[in-house]
Amino acid sequence: MFKNLNGLAQMLRNASSMGQRVKEIREGLATEVATGAAGGDLVTVEVSGLGEVKRLRLAPELIEQKDAELMEELVPAALNEALAKVRKMHVDKMREATGGIDLPGLDEALANL
Repeated sequence: MFKNLNGLAQMLRNASSMGQRVKEIREGLATEVATGAAGGDLVTVEVSGLGEVKRLRLAPELIEQKDAELMEELVPAALNEALAKVRKMHVDKMREATGGIDLPGLDEALANL
């Protein structure tokens, strides 16, 4: 517990530079890409670290099947996998920015990204 308090005190001392650090984190996340896949790569989705869908790929064999129901299942599954990776990126970057301090509720707070 005291380890976290010491880290928190250090973070508060550095609060003035935190705004710049958050800006740098966002810029870094904008360049990162998370990929999600479903159906044995029949569907792949690329999402930026800021949660913007960059690319959706449907394998030709999936399109040839003309199975709308399968596509409707696979697209959200691939997207959700990519978004879970993006949330992890955010948590990792925030932990890095706070010097590894374990902030209770951080994972949950970022879960709605």
